[in-house]
Amino acid sequence: MSSSDIFIGETIGTAVLILLGGGVCAAVTLKRSKAQNAGWLAITFGWGFAVLTGAYLAGGVSGAHLNPAVTIGLAIEGGTKWSDVPLYLGSQLLGAMIGAVLVWLTYYGQFRAHLTDPEILGAQSGEEGLVDKAAAPKAGPVLGIFSTGPEIRHAVQNLVTEIIATVVLVLAILTQGLNNEGNGLGTLGALVTALVVVGIGLSLGGPTGYAINPVRDLGPRIVHALLPLPNKGGSDWGYAWIPVVGPLIGGAIAGGLYNVAFA
Repeated sequence: MSSSDIFIGETIGTAVLILLGGGVCAAVTLKRSKAQNAGWLAITFGWGFAVLTGAYLAGGVSGAHLNPAVTIGLAIEGGTKWSDVPLYLGSQLLGAMIGAVLVWLTYYGQFRAHLTDPEILGAQSGEEGLVDKAAAPKAGPVLGIFSTGPEIRHAVQNLVTEIIATVVLVLAILTQGLNNEGNGLGTLGALVTALVVVGIGLSLGGPTGYAINPVRDLGPRIVHALLPLPNKGGSDWGYAWIPVVGPLIGGAIAGGLYNVAFA
């Protein structure tokens, strides 16, 4: 693959992944959305379809990593050249940021309605009606649309959860070729990966929201910090390292496990 193939495929594929994945979070979260309060099943299946669409679009161009953890796992396994890794990671981060901006544009009116609603702002401040900015928590009322956050904030548990979930994802991707004489599953692999992501969300996503992808969390979090959203709150940078470091460790472990157990 040429450098331009990697850049184009990973940027577009990751942008579509975040647009559809972040889009379902916005649809479920925001006031004046027809899908508000649709629940966790909608989010998990929405992210699965987002992976399916992004991977299908980029598969024939860049291999559709769309995730630095996958890229690291493939580099350790030997399927990706280490010299290509920086380009993959940079393209994925750019695509994730573009996708997050597109979510904001798509739901622009809903963001404004949600973030100026007295009920939402009162709940965020813990008071009726008025917002006490000094007392507001770090995470803003729409941060969950852009990035993940734990239900119980415990750094070790949160990190371990992300590592375990990412090992499952990357190992499932690396072992796809074993089912087809070592040649991979082609476009069917995108469907298998999407179903694995749905399964991870349903089974392992409860504690942290299952980032399992560093740029899926970091790119949109940067966009959240930069966008002119009223009353958006903080971007929770104190937690931001966990959904980056955890998946990278998980991807590396999965690559090593593949070489030991399956190669």
